[in-house]
Amino acid sequence: MTQFPEIRKMSRLLQPARMKKLLDETEYGFLAMCSTIGYGYGIPLSYARDGQRLYFHCSPDGFKQKCLAANNRVSFCIIGKTRVIPEKFTTVYESVIAFGTMALDLPEEEHGLALRLLMQKYSPAHLQIDEVYRGKTFRRNHLMRLDIEHVTGKVKKAVPRPAA
Repeated sequence: MTQFPEIRKMSRLLQPARMKKLLDETEYGFLAMCSTIGYGYGIPLSYARDGQRLYFHCSPDGFKQKCLAANNRVSFCIIGKTRVIPEKFTTVYESVIAFGTMALDLPEEEHGLALRLLMQKYSPAHLQIDEVYRGKTFRRNHLMRLDIEHVTGKVKKAVPRPAA
């Protein structure tokens, strides 16, 4: 079993409910993986969440697919709200990292579910049009699923400085 790293400052641990909310509402994240040429490789991707699974729409081939075929263990990082506070030399932030394995070939039923979840997240006002689009492009779309094994989140809140 993999031993995932603990957060060093437990006071910055993001609560599970907030992690789920960020995973549901954040527009995109950064997928990190091992490359086939010995370097880390990361790319931004849009996604949709369904419980402990994240779904991604992508090209059916390319460097990312080769990397994932060689090693499907990945992490996916999202960043919530951030704010630089220059006078305090700090940044207020919240972030979530999901660790898990990527499934590259989804069965047809799950493929349809993943497309529907992505459409509901990114085009909720156009679902009727999206259903037509989904039907026309179903076979050309490639979807992947990240099965989350571990998730962690951090938050740094602004602390008021005492008056001088």
